[in-house]
Amino acid sequence: MNLSLKLAQQYSNVDIISVGVDEILRVIGSQLGAIENVDLYGKLYDGIIVAKVISCQKHSNADKLSVCLIDDGGVVEKVERNDQGLVQVVCGAPNVREGLIVAWLPPGVVVPSTVDKDPFILESRDIRGVLSFGMLGSPSELSISDDHEGILEINKDEANDDLILPGTEFKKLYNLDDIVIDLENKMFTHRPDCFGILGIARELAGIQGKAFESPEWYTKELVLDIPAQSLDLNVIVENPELVPRFMAIVLDEVNVAASPIWLQVALTKLGVKPINNVVDVTNYYSHITGQPMHAYDYDKVGDLSHDIPKIIARKAREGDAVVLLNGKKIEINDPSVVISTDKAVLGVGGVMGGKDGEVNFNTKRVILECANFDMYSIRRTSMKYGLFTDAVTRYTKGQSIHQCDPVIKKAVEDIKSLSGAKVASRLYDTKQEVDQTKNIIVDIEFINSRLGTNLSVMEAKKLLTNVEFKVITEESLLTIEYPFWRNDIRIPEDIVEEVGRLHGYFNIINRLPKKTINPAKANKIIEKKYDIRSILSSAGANEILTYTFVHGDLLKSVGQEIDKSYKLSNALSPDLQYYRQSILPSIISKVHQNIKSGYDEFALFEIGKTLSRTILDDSGLPLEKQKLAFLYTSGDKISKDKFRGSPYYQAKYYLEFLLNKLKVDYFYNVANQENADVFDLAEISPFEASRTAIVLDSNNNRIGSIGEIGQSIKNKFKLPVFTAGFELDIEKLNPSLGWIDYKPISKFPSIEQDLTICINKEIQYSDLIDNINKIIAIMAVEDNYNIAVNPVDIYSSEGSKTKNITLRFKINHPNRTLVKDEANRFLDVLAEKLSDALGAKRI
Repeated sequence: MNLSLKLAQQYSNVDIISVGVDEILRVIGSQLGAIENVDLYGKLYDGIIVAKVISCQKHSNADKLSVCLIDDGGVVEKVERNDQGLVQVVCGAPNVREGLIVAWLPPGVVVPSTVDKDPFILESRDIRGVLSFGMLGSPSELSISDDHEGILEINKDEANDDLILPGTEFKKLYNLDDIVIDLENKMFTHRPDCFGILGIARELAGIQGKAFESPEWYTKELVLDIPAQSLDLNVIVENPELVPRFMAIVLDEVNVAASPIWLQVALTKLGVKPINNVVDVTNYYSHITGQPMHAYDYDKVGDLSHDIPKIIARKAREGDAVVLLNGKKIEINDPSVVISTDKAVLGVGGVMGGKDGEVNFNTKRVILECANFDMYSIRRTSMKYGLFTDAVTRYTKGQSIHQCDPVIKKAVEDIKSLSGAKVASRLYDTKQEVDQTKNIIVDIEFINSRLGTNLSVMEAKKLLTNVEFKVITEESLLTIEYPFWRNDIRIPEDIVEEVGRLHGYFNIINRLPKKTINPAKANKIIEKKYDIRSILSSAGANEILTYTFVHGDLLKSVGQEIDKSYKLSNALSPDLQYYRQSILPSIISKVHQNIKSGYDEFALFEIGKTLSRTILDDSGLPLEKQKLAFLYTSGDKISKDKFRGSPYYQAKYYLEFLLNKLKVDYFYNVANQENADVFDLAEISPFEASRTAIVLDSNNNRIGSIGEIGQSIKNKFKLPVFTAGFELDIEKLNPSLGWIDYKPISKFPSIEQDLTICINKEIQYSDLIDNINKIIAIMAVEDNYNIAVNPVDIYSSEGSKTKNITLRFKINHPNRTLVKDEANRFLDVLAEKLSDALGAKRI
């Protein structure tokens, strides 16, 4: 957003710039918004002088050149002059003539249009045998417009008589001696009024403690002279929810020409290219008020309509296409808004007009449009088609529908003045009913208590009325009516913020807040995550951090349903489109690159969030879960040398190490897909179905799943055969509430014995272990043994109805050294009890 200080002062009823540039920059930075750049615009014209052409003769050696003698008032030193004190300049412009007031660029001056490129410094030079001292500038060379057909003609009607005297600094004309401040757009996202010079002028006055008054045409209704006979026009809004207000009017007898220099200069300073007097007026008031407008050629619109000219605001339909003013052709789809006739599309509503309705120098009749569009629709359209215009910048901030009326009327008055146009229709208005402005009642104590100030009611009132709020006070209460351009004011806290900003936060006395010395309540989830990291790290695992969003191909590769994930419509990368349903696939995708880096054996884990669009919480929002995923893998050589069993048991070893440290009671069960929810299915999807188990706590609540990675997934991601992992729901990892018995480590050696039993293949390993633990618990109490059991091997031949399970028992006694017979006797009793309970046979 470019701010011209001269333009801001022009629309201010109070002095806002005499405090100096440094102070203005300070108050903007501290009380209004961030500053991107400061352009000392007047320096562009240093050394350029107003001069008068005294004589103009054709060049003797060039038909298209003229030799001019100019009067600069004698102000330029070190330049050759004739007896009358005149300076000789050779000029090739067709419009140069005697008596013309011009801008003279003496030798040593930089041509303004070259400053940002390769600065060109003028010199005295011989042109076809005639010495020329500098040049007479064209609007293009003076960076006023693109017009390079002739030199600039300074018209006394646009500059007062005092300023067009020879010798005057050129930058004193047309408000060229200006400072242009580039304000950071994002700072004004909630302030649509600050995307106009008028809004910023109001803020600068308020910050300086001065009472601002908007121009009458902006706050008081202008009355247009509507003719009895009017040109035909049909204005239709098909989707009022997307176009809350649409105003249009027809102007006849329009003389489209170049704008006056003051208008071209104003637009150029604001970063807008001058086009013609009609289009320039619409662009000018867009930047003055923040309300975009558009002009159409009435006759072109009529040619594109079936009978009378039509302007229709509607949703785009299949097949709609338009060539835009920038020459780009696009096909427009729903739900973008288009402006059209009943035969053709004229432009993209609120974004950019089309070539077919363009106003040019042949235009005689104009349709002027001033409308308001749904900010979210404009944003989607802009992003979809890559169209980022000044209109988009303003409409996406939520402009007020109430400023359409004053802006279009003011634009009509100016176009009439500049082009000789006449109003040729009534003012069409499709304004929708909206909530009326409501009062906000605030107690001064409410304001002071939140700001830490001691402002009186009248001081707060003055701050607000300075920026045109209407305030009525009654004792300690302020009844506030906010102006129509302040769409951001809705609740009392907004008033608090406004008072604090205008008062100046730097004026508030710094006081340390009162704070309790009681310690903050610990966050159990954060503590649990910390414990998990510590435990797994101590076990040799490495934590990684991957993106919460993943590629859709990753979800498909692990067997997850892609439509169960939320998808970003404007993802930063194709690899980050879908919100993941589980974490393990993200870890799986990182294994191969670690192997390529030379790591043959490693364990990875990640703590993060998952989400499914099909699971909602009690408030109807998507349920986000805190998860832990773990993966162990090792190369073929290491796994054959180091392990005898399945990788499942290595993952199980890490899992049980973690759960035991967390003091979580657990047991395993068969993974059942029929009763699993979306999260459960996402968890077990990477695992081989026959080598997967679910993990439950002592209350039979599912806390996660464990398994070996499926063979097809191993192939896709180039994983080693020995790869397994688990995934847990962190919030369900609740420690046991029972007392933990402490037993000192025995001083006496342990005895290890293996036991192989044969049981029915249908009996789950978990059932076997449950029975063994019950038997061990009884025997440990009776005989005071310390007994630990670990699996060694499970084998079942093809077609067999039984399986052999080998378990290793580690037995010791706290008071004595055990002998082999005691261990054998224990295993005999255990085998007998397992035979009774499960029909197991000892081998």
